[in-house]
Order: sequence, then structure tokens, then C-alpha cells
Amino acid sequence: MSRIGTGRRWLRDRPPAQVIAAAFAAVILIGTLLLMVPAARAGAGGASPLEALFTATSAVCVTGLIIVDTPVYWSGFGQAVILILIQVGGFGIMTMASLLGLVLSRRMGLRTRLTAAAETKSIGLGDVRSVLVGVAVISGTMEALTALVLAARFATAYDEPPLQALYLGVFHAISAFNNAGFALYSDSLIGFVTDAWICVPIALAVIIGGLGFPVLVELRRQLRRPRLWSLHTKITVTMTGLLLILSTAFMTASEWRNPATLGELAVPGKLLAGGFNAVMLRTAGFNSLDLAPMNEGTWLGMDVFMFIGGGSAGTAGGIKVTTFALLFFAILAEVRGERTVNVFDRRVDARVIRQALTVALLSVAAVVGATILLAWISDIRTDELLFEVVSAFATVGLSTGITDDLPPLGQLLLVGLMFLGRLGPITLVSALALRESQRRYQNPEGRPIIG
Repeated sequence: MSRIGTGRRWLRDRPPAQVIAAAFAAVILIGTLLLMVPAARAGAGGASPLEALFTATSAVCVTGLIIVDTPVYWSGFGQAVILILIQVGGFGIMTMASLLGLVLSRRMGLRTRLTAAAETKSIGLGDVRSVLVGVAVISGTMEALTALVLAARFATAYDEPPLQALYLGVFHAISAFNNAGFALYSDSLIGFVTDAWICVPIALAVIIGGLGFPVLVELRRQLRRPRLWSLHTKITVTMTGLLLILSTAFMTASEWRNPATLGELAVPGKLLAGGFNAVMLRTAGFNSLDLAPMNEGTWLGMDVFMFIGGGSAGTAGGIKVTTFALLFFAILAEVRGERTVNVFDRRVDARVIRQALTVALLSVAAVVGATILLAWISDIRTDELLFEVVSAFATVGLSTGITDDLPPLGQLLLVGLMFLGRLGPITLVSALALRESQRRYQNPEGRPIIG
């Protein structure tokens, strides 16, 4: 049997989650090899295996954490490789997560399939090709519009040559829509902290990319008829808006008087910077403020917002706003003494609640375990390590500046966290859903004491 035939058979026999993980690992490997080529580095020689692996993983997993300075260390070829890896990673996540919805709906029982079809009608359950084309069209359109605005601003306000302005616009637009956070400035976007023509388009691209393909398609069709939105869209849009308001208020209030961040800015600048950096907590690693001198309480609050993340089937990471919302409504139902969990006008199946709880608790375990391991192998403060771990796991890319100070083992741990955080929730939920089984008997009920 030929190798091609063997490969096809392996793909056919493997669960979708394993195929996705293998595909992303293969892309990371290819990216690592390309970044190790001497032509990818601006200086003499090629990048080390760890530098190349870390950068490739961060790009494919659309994270944005770096251990070398992107505009200084990498050549034009290296930056192009990073940009392609970001685009492949972002497109792959949106496509694979959406297609998994098709796979899951077809592997469930008839009643569950009908319910799923009604609730995810925006995905186009009968047509895989429409998902691929839809993701490509939405991604290309948003990236092109953002790139044009940014390029015009770089050319007119910062005297960049037309081709350089276009390159800067395209790079940052792709990085923003895919929630990657890679920047071609050594200080990220700190130099544009009060420039709304740079910050607002990037923030909008981050928000839209983080909503997810199913939500974007449904909003395009039913934007003025929210009563017809699916439950997933209602939860994603509502929670996204609420979390953006809360995170903006938190960031602005917490750093309002800090002279090293917002303190020296005028009120309009404070509001713009607070809002921009709050949006980045949705898992895009741009920053227009220096994170290192921020208050420790600000870091802790940022940890929470980063951990929640953005929408499912989008370029954002974290446990996802739908997971967080379902757990909130489950708690609310228990406090009220209700036997079922109801969100808007729908009853949520108990299995979905268990899946949300599983994703959240395993994610907490990953973050806590990784923080403890880093504390053992480094002498960096625990609050800084926690911030770095949450940023890696939630594929955010923000850092207090300690990434390149970690020992090689610590940086490899962050590589694993980025990969786990990018694919873990997707593969875990799909695996749980596809392993659905029905017991033929029930054990006697027991009631252990809680609390």
C-alpha cells in the first residue's frame, strides 16, 4: 500500500480532534524549519531551534508571545513566514471549529441533530464547502478593510513610503483579525497610544475576529432581527459586549492615576488607551501601554479576562465566553433552586453544562500546574509567572516582559501551553461529544454533603 493510501486511511480512522492536533503540529514543524533557515534572520546565522519553535508555535496558535524582537531579529523573509503562519493558524481554527460543528451534528441522535441544526443554522450544516468559502471571504474582507485604513494612516501621519505603509497595514491587519498580536514595532503599539486611527481599526478587527465564524455569518443575515438569533449568537454577542464594558471600566479605573501608564495622558487618551488594552484581553497580544509598571491588582484582573477569552469557532482563545456564560447561568439556577438551566428562551441540556464545567476546571488545573512548575525552575515572582501562564494558555500574547528571561525549560512549557490552550478546548469538547453514551441502568441516588 502506498504512503498516500496509508495516510488517507489514518485520517479516515482517526477522531477529528486528533486530525486537527496533528495538522497544527505539522504546520508548527514546517514553520520551525523555515524560521531556522539563515535567510529568516536579520543577523548572521540562523535562529536556534528553541527560538524558531517558540515563534512558530506562537504564530500558528495566534498567541503573540515572543522571546526575540520580531522587527529586529527576523528578516523580511522571516516576518513573511510569521505572517503566513498567523493566517494559516487563524483560518484553520475558524474552519476546523466550524466543521467540527458539522461532524458533531451528524454523529448525534436524530432529535439532537435537529436541535443542533436549528441552533447552528448559520454554519451551513449541509455544505462543508460553504464553511471554507465563508471563512475565507470574511477573513479576507475584514483584513483588507483594516489594512487599507492602517496603511493610509501610516502613509499620511507617519511619512511611511507607500509600499512600507501597505506592508505595515497588511501585517498588523492580519495579526489583529486573527487575534495574534505580533507587531512590527519593538514596543508593540505603545507609540500609537493616543492615535485612534491606528488603535480603533485594530481593536475592531480583534473584536470581530474573536466573535467566531458562525456568529459573523448569522449577524450578516439577521443583524436587525436579534429575536431570530440562535442561542449561541445571543450568548456570544451579549457576553462579548458585557465583558468589553467591564474590562474597559476595570482597566481605566485601575490605572487612571498610575503615572507609568494612564496617569500622564489626557482624559480622551486615557479612555482610548483603557479601552484598547481592554479589548486586547480578548486574546490579542497588542498593547499600547507598558504592562510591567501596572498595579498588581490590574494584572490579576487581566488574568481573569484573559482566561475567559472570546467566542467559539473564532480566532480568540481562553475557555470562551459561552463556557463562562453557561457556568454563570448554572450557578444562578442553583441559587434560585431551579432544576434546569435556562438561558434567554432556551433550556440548556445538562450534558452541555457538564462539558462547560469540564473545560473550565481542566483549564484551571493547567494554569495552576504550569505556574507551580515555573515557580520551581525560576526565581521570578509568582504574580508575573501567573500572568505569563494565563497569557500563553489563553493564547493572548501579553507579557510583563519576563518571557525571554525564563529558562529554556520554562519557554518549552509555554510552547506546550500555547498549543494546549489553542486546541485543547476544541478537541476536548469534540471528544466528549463524540463519546456520548447511554447507560442501560441507573445507580441508586446518593447525596453527599456539599460545603
